[in-house]
Amino acid sequence: MVAGFVQSLPNDTLMQFARGERERGAVRAIDVGCGAGRNALPLARAGWDVVGLDASRPMLDAAAVRSAAEPPAARLRLIEATMDALPITSQSADLVIAHGIWNLSRSSGEFRTGLREAARIARPGAGLFLFTFSRHTLPADVIPVSGETFVFTQFSGEPQCFLTSGQILTELQEVGFTPDPSVPLRELNKPVGLRQADSGPVVYEGTFRRDK
Repeated sequence: MVAGFVQSLPNDTLMQFARGERERGAVRAIDVGCGAGRNALPLARAGWDVVGLDASRPMLDAAAVRSAAEPPAARLRLIEATMDALPITSQSADLVIAHGIWNLSRSSGEFRTGLREAARIARPGAGLFLFTFSRHTLPADVIPVSGETFVFTQFSGEPQCFLTSGQILTELQEVGFTPDPSVPLRELNKPVGLRQADSGPVVYEGTFRRDK
């Protein structure tokens, strides 16, 4: 799995959004669930001061090996941490990246704590890039985990979060993030009609802004 993440290319939409944020004067990016550095390393290379956080030591080790080959000017710091307890100073991030991490929450409680942590570390006006599983990954008739509304086990056998667009907007607005028009919330790999996705999950991608 680590080897696969090492070979993963950065998200082009995120990179484009980040360029716009840099033009606005943004400097510090926090990549929650950075994995092997697929997005964190290119951002550091582009001049961002990046902190990459992940709960997986093998992923962080792989990111560290890759980072060692980067130019000295590339600024990337790696920290082992979970999404729901970020060792980051409040209101210190200009850009928060949640790329394929919040969907790994095992409960709505963990999911919401992750969102609150992201809101806590974000400066007023900071950008948020979201990439997370869509409810359309699963058939309409599957049942969520008992006591939950968007936590399911049918995709991988483990509890994971699959939200509708309405749920995403509501949950983010509850913690102070509003949609940003740079990348309107959209679905990727969306099934057509009754057909399910051919490969991999359906995901939502979009940008948000921390309320001032």
